[in-house]
Amino acid sequence: MNPYHSLYTAADSAIVFIDHQPQMLFGVANADRATLINNVTLLAKVAKEFNVPAVLTSVETEGFSGYVWPQLLDVFPGQSVVERTSMNSWDDAGFRKAIEATGRKNILMTGLWTEVCVTWPTIEMLGAGYNIYVVEDCCGATSPAAQEAALSRMVQAGAVRLTTIAALLEWQRDWKNKEHYSALMGLLKGQAGAYGIGVEYAYTMVHKAPQSAIKPQVVARAAH
Repeated sequence: MNPYHSLYTAADSAIVFIDHQPQMLFGVANADRATLINNVTLLAKVAKEFNVPAVLTSVETEGFSGYVWPQLLDVFPGQSVVERTSMNSWDDAGFRKAIEATGRKNILMTGLWTEVCVTWPTIEMLGAGYNIYVVEDCCGATSPAAQEAALSRMVQAGAVRLTTIAALLEWQRDWKNKEHYSALMGLLKGQAGAYGIGVEYAYTMVHKAPQSAIKPQVVARAAH
């Protein structure tokens, strides 16, 4: 089925995190780096909550790029990271094996840099029969022009563009589904920016739930 005419689910999708490493982040010039880290870790946490298989990759860890961000590794403790030398993950047998092991054809793609390490495997995976959804605010490029050119090339090849909030809400789909609701709301309140603030407001002001944050203690000043 044409991916433009269907929605993915937590049961038929997997997610890929390509080369979220310090040296690669240094070169990102199309987006705020702190926001990028936040988006990636939020999406990773929601993927884990919904039991969506995740594949993590790194490139030239000790030779150039450094270790995968601890914020991402902390979400998947003990999970192996596919280490490669190739710029194109799809050229690596270990990566292909990890993708095949998920048993999923709908693949959410994130990574650094968009114009190379996301674009190249996306194009070849589309050719291999996968549906690829590029979560663009979890991807970073070396310039705004590079980001847009890469996204344009991937869409021309058949990929679908997404952003973080849209990507994770597609797993939830219906608010009557309560299995992951409370955990999802907790993650959104903590890391979803304006949306998270709105969730917190609804909880406390509309539904009269206790505040999430610990109220600051008032400490009496000592007399001088």
